[in-house]
Parts: sequence; structure tokens; C-alpha cells
Amino acid sequence: MNEIRLTLPLDKAAIAKLNAGDGVLLSGQMLVFRDAGHKRLFQSIQNGKPDFDYVGETIYFMGPCPAVGDQVLGSCGPTTSGRMDKYTPYMFDHGLVAQVGKGKRSPECIDAIARNGGVYFAAIGGAGALYSDTVTAVEELYYHDLGTEAVRRITVKDFPAIVAIDSKGRCIYKD
Repeated sequence: MNEIRLTLPLDKAAIAKLNAGDGVLLSGQMLVFRDAGHKRLFQSIQNGKPDFDYVGETIYFMGPCPAVGDQVLGSCGPTTSGRMDKYTPYMFDHGLVAQVGKGKRSPECIDAIARNGGVYFAAIGGAGALYSDTVTAVEELYYHDLGTEAVRRITVKDFPAIVAIDSKGRCIYKD
């Protein structure tokens, strides 16, 4: 397995070089939100006025725990990606470049990722404490009333993940 260092935001040339199964270390900024945030964003899109722009972004499906002591962010492991599958094809078709989460994705998501030259990274469930150590900054941006499900921008250094679905639609998950 290759281990590749990537800087966020990702460009299509870097994504095109990735293969399903590659190990990566992500450094840079990504958006963080999950179910409730996706639902609210999608409602704003359907109403013709998106609450924020996600073009060119990487979205990590996660709801963090509060920071303790000198932590920047508390435990921040991935949540199950399948709950965001109904929004994923639209988002990739309209400029999203990458997602990070855990678990299988629907055939429609795999097709959308490949069709748009995107990528889906798998993070390790149960490794929230490890991931919190990679977070160097956090800013809450939107939907403050959603608490842990508010939209945040985090900065990470050497965040470990696996290319689960590459830009050609190859996938590490078997049926």
C-alpha cells in the first residue's frame, strides 16, 4: 500500500493519481458536517439560495466531541457515510471534490464520484482520539444551532485515511 501526502484543497490532477487502497495523509482545511447539516444545506439549495459554497471542498462526515484540556477539538472520528448518500451525487455534480467518512457508498454515489473525478476517503471508526490529535484549528461557520452537527472548518496535519473510492470508480468495498 502506498502512503501519499496530500495538501487540501485537492486538485483534480492529484486526485487522478490516487488508486483505491492507497493510504494517504491529508493536511490542510476541510469542512466538517453530517446528517442535519447536509439536510439543511440541501433544503437551501432546493429553495434556490444555497447557504454556503462547497465547490472545491473536502467534506468530513463527523460530529466532534468538546475539547478537553489543551485539545483543539475533542474526539472526532468519522460517522457512517451512507446517511449522506441521498445528497452526495448532487454535491459532486456541483463542485464537491472529496468526502471523508466510514463505510460503503451506494452505486449512485460511486458513479457520481467517478463521473466528476472525485474521491472518497475512508477514515477509521473508533479512532476519534487519534484524529483529534491531527486537528490544529477549528472554526464554526454555519448552523450554530445544530451544536455538534454545525458546519465547521478544521485544519488538519497528517490526517490518515484510505482511498476507498478513486476517481475511476474503483472501490475497496466488496459486496
